[in-house]
Amino acid sequence: MGLRDYLRVAKRHWWLLVGSVVVALGVALVVNVRTTPVHAARVTFFFTAPMAEAAELYPGSMFSSGRLATYAELLTSEEIEVPLAAVPGVNLSPDLIGDRISAETIADTVLMEVTVEDTSPDRGMLLAQKLAVLFKATVENLETQPGGEPVIRVEVVDGPRMMPDPVAPRPVDNYALALMAGLIVGAGSAVVREISDHTVRSADSLRELAAVPVLARVPEDARAPSVSGPFVSPGTSARTEALRQVRTLLQSAAAGSSLKTLAVTSAVPREGRSAIVCSLALLFAETGQRVLVVDAELRRPRLGRFLGLDGQTGLSNVLNGSANLDQAIQPWGVGLWLLAGGTPPPNPSELLSSPRMTEVVDEVRRRFDVVIFDCPPLLPVTDGEVVAARADGTLLVVRSRRTTNNQVTAAVRALHAVNASLLGCVLNMVPRRDPDATPGFDEYTRPQPSEKRWWGRMSLEVAA
Repeated sequence: MGLRDYLRVAKRHWWLLVGSVVVALGVALVVNVRTTPVHAARVTFFFTAPMAEAAELYPGSMFSSGRLATYAELLTSEEIEVPLAAVPGVNLSPDLIGDRISAETIADTVLMEVTVEDTSPDRGMLLAQKLAVLFKATVENLETQPGGEPVIRVEVVDGPRMMPDPVAPRPVDNYALALMAGLIVGAGSAVVREISDHTVRSADSLRELAAVPVLARVPEDARAPSVSGPFVSPGTSARTEALRQVRTLLQSAAAGSSLKTLAVTSAVPREGRSAIVCSLALLFAETGQRVLVVDAELRRPRLGRFLGLDGQTGLSNVLNGSANLDQAIQPWGVGLWLLAGGTPPPNPSELLSSPRMTEVVDEVRRRFDVVIFDCPPLLPVTDGEVVAARADGTLLVVRSRRTTNNQVTAAVRALHAVNASLLGCVLNMVPRRDPDATPGFDEYTRPQPSEKRWWGRMSLEVAA
């Protein structure tokens, strides 16, 4: 995946990023609010070797690197912890006191910073004060030779003093860490979701899978949720314009050729195929052409019922000889006719592959300018392949975020197996918020600011 792919993933799964960041910041907020503030008292010690013998005994580099480390370990020994635990008002065990004491030696110096942390600033200050006295005495006592003076002197050069702000919690650090963690978790979740999702989500991936052009990306339309609703919105909408693009491309493909019969199919059911069929029929009829829609789904004929027409007499009856075309074809709009599916037969595949079907296709080709077959899905049954093989061209409808990559590949393979002419694909029901929804339509059709103001309207009227 390249940078462009990652940006597309981030835009598609923005809710994961936002949700992860919000959760992480919420956790940080709870931690900051619920955590008892920890205060710190700090004291700085300076170590000297006043006697010449000590200077010879502990050269500077050895003193600063070795002895200071030893003194730091001494801070959490029983020599320090037990006496501090006995101080009135401390009320802590020696082990707990040791956990509150930390030391840091300053590089290339003989200075040591000791920090005492406690939830009670008063107790922390008390421990630091007692520690300063006790630590000085303990070190000098250990470094005193029998009958002599201490070879190491310990001086307090700074403190004990309380730090102005609590050392924990650190709200700014916690929020920054939460923000980073939220972004990392959200981005990781989005990438994992994208990799594990094997449905078709973009026109680019569909184009690669089918190896044919994607004629349009048809967005979802709340006013056309199913085949029984309005197939194309009146006037102008993103969905209507996308389907007009399909019509235009099909008309261009038909220029100078015999593309009069079009099979529209899908890999699996519920891809929005029938709504695409009826919408295209309406749009072709807008151009003054005579359009016939044929419900070739003989096992589950539905178009007659959805269009409010008689679906009992239709294609199956024409094929088995119980009716003729004049009896079966019904008008359903200006320039629009329907050949319903008819009575479901026991042998739909045989009827669709019969010589009579060839005669019917030739007859409707002569009578109408455009004939659109609503074919069954390709993978469950072979009926769709049979009809597609008889049409001049085939359109494959793929539902965004539902049809899988394997289903598209299998559908294309099935069409190629019968030498069907696959003209292209339509990516249907693309979420409007998706980057693959019809680009630029809303911006293009939105009234410009100058049109909304009275002086803008006046200028337009003058220009007219």
